Amino acid sequence: MIQVRIARIFNTYGPRMCIDDGRVVSNFVAQALRKEPMTVYGDGKQTRSFQYVSDLVEGLMRLMEGEHVGPFNLGNPGEFTMLELAKVVQETIDPDAKIEYRPNTEDDPHKRKPDITKAKDLLGWQPKVSLQKGLPLMVSDFRKRIFGDHKEAGSTTTPPPPPPCNNPSFLC
Repeated sequence: MIQVRIARIFNTYGPRMCIDDGRVVSNFVAQALRKEPMTVYGDGKQTRSFQYVSDLVEGLMRLMEGEHVGPFNLGNPGEFTMLELAKVVQETIDPDAKIEYRPNTEDDPHKRKPDITKAKDLLGWQPKVSLQKGLPLMVSDFRKRIFGDHKEAGSTTTPPPPPPCNNPSFLC
């Protein structure tokens, strides 16, 4: 019998993430850093949960090295509306960052929240890094990659575009 371990990975963010990969956290951070409005689809009340990359790595290691098989949800069960996420990004980058509303897609789920009970019980795993702790680390990395190490926080010069993200995996 083949023993299979399946990681069901939920929204993950962190340093070295592709800047323009289309995920909401990277979109909001890049838009706020570039002084562009953050794009919110629909009314912004749909919820998502976000886990920091080191939490995901820890969960994957416990799953691979553990004795339990089957599917495990690896994510952070803390929920944020898109507007709450935008507010955290504003607090982290620029309190004056603007929000632009656009029509939502028909197939966008209203809620996405992992049940990590099995991972907690069988792997002894749960996320440790809050969005408020992890986001500044991602912002610091994005700021360096968008503007370069010499970038002053208050400068309004337009940065050159980042290199394209040709890697289909999470990290570039």
